[in-house]
Amino acid sequence: MELWLIWLVIAVVMGVAEIFTLTAALGVLAAAAVVPAVLAAVGLPLPVQLVMFAAAAAAGVVLVRPVALRHMRQPQLERFGVDALVGKRAFVVREVTDRDGLVRIDGDDWTARTFDDTTVIPVGATVDVMRISGTTAFVYPRE
Repeated sequence: MELWLIWLVIAVVMGVAEIFTLTAALGVLAAAAVVPAVLAAVGLPLPVQLVMFAAAAAAGVVLVRPVALRHMRQPQLERFGVDALVGKRAFVVREVTDRDGLVRIDGDDWTARTFDDTTVIPVGATVDVMRISGTTAFVYPRE
């Protein structure tokens, strides 16, 4: 088997393994394995291929790792799922008490309870979503 083909098989195997592990380390090694594959196709000897594989892998780690760490340390700017509903305005569809109620948030109906146990919110009132617990929105009347 040709040496360049062996390097390409190594690159593909590491690339597939990267898909399953999502560590970025195997992806860097897969990309580094392409360099000696090209060198082997040109006809350079194995020691040169090994040195270039090591250099490409080291360069990949030095270049990719700081970028990955910077992205991991950034705070999440957008809220997703039910976290995105906190702070939104809702409309009372059925009277909301500390035990029962129904509100419409962005066109979806949610079971609701008052954020304050003593408050009763009438139908048609506008409320703010204070928190979400499971499928229940805890709301407070808008002033």
